Amino acid sequence: MRLRTLSTILVLATATSLAHADKPRKPKAPLPAAQYAMHDEHKQEHVTIAAEPGDNKETRPDTRLDYLGHQMMPIRVIVTNDSEKPITLSDARIDFITGDSTKVLAATPDDLNRRFFEMKQAGPKKIPLPGPLPSITYHKKPIDTKILADDADFGFKTTTVKPHETVAGYLFYDMQGLDTPVLKNATLELRKVRWVSGENQQGDALDSFEIPLTGTK
Repeated sequence: MRLRTLSTILVLATATSLAHADKPRKPKAPLPAAQYAMHDEHKQEHVTIAAEPGDNKETRPDTRLDYLGHQMMPIRVIVTNDSEKPITLSDARIDFITGDSTKVLAATPDDLNRRFFEMKQAGPKKIPLPGPLPSITYHKKPIDTKILADDADFGFKTTTVKPHETVAGYLFYDMQGLDTPVLKNATLELRKVRWVSGENQQGDALDSFEIPLTGTK
């Protein structure tokens, strides 16, 4: 019993030490979307969505990794639902549209992992060997724990926005190869934001949101 108790204490102590080594980071509490300079208000639907590019010191999230330095633009999306019905973002498409109409999809954790660790492809790669030997399959590298932690702390905690509530989360967009300044005449487009119908079922889509990302960076 004593050995078992001692082992348990050691495990708990190790877990506590690891937890304190990198505590969760909290983004600033979001304001109602209409209070941000860059927003699109649908008055008839009573839903407003705002965007805040993290292109400067004041708006950049306190993430563990330097996404902007690796040409991944952080953009905070703030959704305020002033209607009497919940809405869902689970089917939403949130795209960065450049001034010349180039569409950039929000980066996945795999995309971010490749950018930071220079992976050429996400899927398994087979390397042929001479003779009758079988090919060696190299599976994709696990996603870095800092990327996963940043996603947990700064991403959307929920895809459901209840009546009279505001939710927010950061998305990241690949700016590599785009004409500069990348924010000039750019917009953030949101499609397939839907009403929740019945038992958490997705209902009709709201009209698309287009948020001008005025800026010079």
